[in-house]
Amino acid sequence: MTATAAAPIPAILLELQRTLQSVDELQINKLAEHIIGAGTVFVAGAGRSGLMMRAFAMRLMHLGIRAYVVGETVTPGIAAGDLLLIGSGSGETKGLVSMASKAQSLQATVAAITVVPESTIGSLAAALIHVPAATKEAGTTAASIQPMGSLFEQSMLLVLDAVVLRLMERTGLRADAMFGNHANLE
Repeated sequence: MTATAAAPIPAILLELQRTLQSVDELQINKLAEHIIGAGTVFVAGAGRSGLMMRAFAMRLMHLGIRAYVVGETVTPGIAAGDLLLIGSGSGETKGLVSMASKAQSLQATVAAITVVPESTIGSLAAALIHVPAATKEAGTTAASIQPMGSLFEQSMLLVLDAVVLRLMERTGLRADAMFGNHANLE
């Protein structure tokens, strides 16, 4: 039995620590600024990355920021002054590339969280957070003991929580005040 198999949680935590220490704090701050300046924030991602983006949209709602998940039936159209934030490890997912191009053509701002800053989505982004993690695609720069894009998806969730902390700091909103926007029909 390998050390990783015997103690997977410490191994995962080491991977997360190594990855997150490489994320540029200035990129987190820039994304927070774009969110504060946006009329409405739209989030998108495919698969598990999409789930992380949905979690972030919920936190934005808790902060009182108008946020929507692209593809939901209640999501309105994007317009000039809005922000589309895409989470994509490769930055090349065809549907997300198309979305970014469409948003840009409507004068909305595009932002991205990706492993590959020079990707198509990365090159369309006015704000970008580079997460140097492994993705499900072969040949990415970081190795991981975890399957496919797990390290990227976990890192993205934590990076987005760091963005939430920046937003709380900038707006002066405390966690207890956010609870007033929490779902209450459950």
